[in-house]
Amino acid sequence: MTRLFNDPHDFADEMIDGFVAANRSRVRRVPGGVVRSTRSEPGTVAVVIGGGSGHYPAFGGLVGQGLAHGAAMGNLFASPSAQQVHSVATAAHGGGGVLLSYGNYAGDVLHFTQAEERLRAEGVDCRTVVVTDDVSSAPLAEKHKRRGIAGDLTVFKSAAAAAEAGYPLDEVVRVAQSANERTRSFGVAFSGCTLPGASEPLFTVPEGRMAIGMGIHGEPGIGESGVPTADELAQLFVSTLLGELPEGVPGPRGQRVAVLLNGLGGVKYEELFVVYRRVAQLLEAEGLEVVEPEVGELVTSFDMAGASLTLFWLDDELERLWNAPVDTPAYRKGSVLPAEQLAEAELVEDAAVAVPPSTPESREVAVLARTAIDAIARVVDENVEELGRIDAVAGDGDHGIGMQRGSRAASAAAAEALAAGAGAQTLIERAADAWADRAGGTSGALWGVALRAVASHLGDQSRPEAAAVASGVQAAKNGIMTFGKAEVGDKTMVDALVPFSDALSREVMAGAPLAVAWSSAADAATSAAAATADLLPRMGRARPHAEKSLGTPDAGAYSFGLITEAIAAVLAAGGTGTPGAGSAASSTAEQGETK
Repeated sequence: MTRLFNDPHDFADEMIDGFVAANRSRVRRVPGGVVRSTRSEPGTVAVVIGGGSGHYPAFGGLVGQGLAHGAAMGNLFASPSAQQVHSVATAAHGGGGVLLSYGNYAGDVLHFTQAEERLRAEGVDCRTVVVTDDVSSAPLAEKHKRRGIAGDLTVFKSAAAAAEAGYPLDEVVRVAQSANERTRSFGVAFSGCTLPGASEPLFTVPEGRMAIGMGIHGEPGIGESGVPTADELAQLFVSTLLGELPEGVPGPRGQRVAVLLNGLGGVKYEELFVVYRRVAQLLEAEGLEVVEPEVGELVTSFDMAGASLTLFWLDDELERLWNAPVDTPAYRKGSVLPAEQLAEAELVEDAAVAVPPSTPESREVAVLARTAIDAIARVVDENVEELGRIDAVAGDGDHGIGMQRGSRAASAAAAEALAAGAGAQTLIERAADAWADRAGGTSGALWGVALRAVASHLGDQSRPEAAAVASGVQAAKNGIMTFGKAEVGDKTMVDALVPFSDALSREVMAGAPLAVAWSSAADAATSAAAATADLLPRMGRARPHAEKSLGTPDAGAYSFGLITEAIAAVLAAGGTGTPGAGSAASSTAEQGETK
């Protein structure tokens, strides 16, 4: 378990502060993460990586000469927000374009895609290569759905070495894609990991058992077995990975591979060396030539006891790039030429944005909106452990933590905007940005989209009618379905959002006051959330373990139901709110879970 922390909510920020203080010769802090503290050759491609914190040395530890130019660092086990990615990429950009690369997780895809679109709109040539090396997370026919785990390093390293060698952006992208296609990984775990301040691990493995195919966020494996000997684990690793050769590799004999035996945080180096001893013997027996192997902690998961093996199938170009020198805080190879340190004055700072003018009528609505957002944060706080428990059934268990971070940040941003005289639209937009920025992950991105859509229909100049609120919710529904690609029946938040939006529009069109219409729609949302217990997930991290979630409602739909009930209580009370909001949603979800 994690023992050394202050306020758990500040852990990631304080960790980054300490990391930068210990590595000033290689990295500097910028809003959203870190970039190199050394000057790169003007006009070269900037390779920007990223993901949630809690995986050190990924991702900040891989920033430096010969490797990444910057890393967007999200909160614990949560993707960085689009704003964080954009900020880091802007600071790292040296005139040759930007390559974004990260592991294939829904939240990362959503946020990095938003950042890429924004960078392109600003005239920066930006591309993306997503890492998909985990063979256990999807079959070969659906390789594009696979997770990125320790194989991140081979893709990042190859692309960055190409950039360092002066390759143009098109060629850097080609190298990254080739490295990804030639990388395969497979992992196991013996115990779960515990985030700072948590009383229980995100997941557990039965005593004396090993989870097979475990992801780096605690996603359930594809099966279990007894704990093997070191040699038996080596045999499992090698046989699994040799069972799927990349396209263009005719067979193992005579091929060259880079080998990464990765510890996930709770397995000692000495244990890894015992396992690697047998891995090397098995690969040699298959006629493989091992090139520059790596044994140690490369992509971790806090204190998870586990390990993974990665095979990176080399060609002449990839071997040269893999062997190229590197100097980062956590990963070094060969000898790089010393580079000039950047001056502190060259740091990129975020500019303060003025609050647009608003009318007294809109500011009155802003007061109500701030009360509603406070109610959201309160009901999430009350249910954070239950949200995590539901999410852990077939996911990674961090939905409650992410929702708590996001809603608290939104509440603080709303209070600040209200004090600055913001109208309803501006207040909700700033709450939306704070939610997405602080929560990260899929839920952070989706709630940011939803709140911004609602805000756009309220404006800062008048008191909106109930029809405008219903139209805003409908826009939120459309935005989430377009952005997140989910449909009704996929077992996501959409399963509660669609009936909520439809019921709200129907009631408002029939002439019901907003408070009455919202209450009726909230009932529809909580009933639909409970009904997700009967569905199998078709999207997200729960998809590979769909059967495990049968009988349990979707965490995103469940939290959506809680939130709509909390807002209903605020509207019914005329903007003052009531304690205990969300109890109806809790009761309905519990009924759904016992089906």
